[in-house]
Amino acid sequence: MFKEVFKQLKSKKNPPNLCGFGLKPPETWNVYEIIEKPGLIFVKNPFTSLGQRYWICRCMTDYTKKPQKSNLDSIIENDDEFNNIFESDLLQKLRWITLGYHHNWDTKIYDDKNKDVFPSDLSEMCEYVADMLNFDNFKSEAAIINYYHMDSTLSGHTDHSEHNLNAPLFSFSFGQTAVFMVGGLTKDDEPLAIFLNSGDIVIMTNETRLCYHAVPCILKTTNETWNCIDDEEEAAANKEEANEEEFDQIQRNSNIDLINKCKNATFFKPFHKYLQTSRININIRQVY
Repeated sequence: MFKEVFKQLKSKKNPPNLCGFGLKPPETWNVYEIIEKPGLIFVKNPFTSLGQRYWICRCMTDYTKKPQKSNLDSIIENDDEFNNIFESDLLQKLRWITLGYHHNWDTKIYDDKNKDVFPSDLSEMCEYVADMLNFDNFKSEAAIINYYHMDSTLSGHTDHSEHNLNAPLFSFSFGQTAVFMVGGLTKDDEPLAIFLNSGDIVIMTNETRLCYHAVPCILKTTNETWNCIDDEEEAAANKEEANEEEFDQIQRNSNIDLINKCKNATFFKPFHKYLQTSRININIRQVY
């Protein structure tokens, strides 16, 4: 599996907006299939530090705003409060956000009448990762962003609400480390536990797509990879800023202003403070 994926990545050309996705060149990715769980794919942090910061900021400021839905809907009546969650005490109460097709937690059903436009940058990033891993024609249609704290857990469950259960499920982790537990098609099967560090990606495919999985605990990370911005990354970001016309595709599909702000330690300081006790997990799936 590893050699085949390596050849697949090596043969691909980087898209013009790869830096906008916050990803390292795909030929440098470390991709594994878990032997004990065939169909469970693990990609060890293919993001740059600046890329991690970009997606962290998007999850904490932009994706929390309306029309997205969250666990705070029942306690907030004024939309203006949603637009300022990051600057209020509400951030510590935030547990989940839904994008695109909004998952109905009561009926477990996706409805065409209950959806909004899926963020284009997040869609393109995920679909690029899917393409690099040879999951052709994947379409980002729904996402659940989970916000964990050090005492948070996620009980064992399966993701079976989507109409297309053959499509892979992509999971992106940022911040503190999670213990991710994957079992079988029933709760009687012995589970496997793996660490998910900041920047890591898990893709559940084939049989594992319907396996029970959970997060029993969050652990303090020993490597804050979102804080390792080096000269090469900064130079690449400056190149984007200096060549806006040349990188018009990037400018359309990603937030150049936010990318440049993320280089600034003072700007990122409140985000870093939040990450000291939190983990952000983006789950993206194709509904139809």
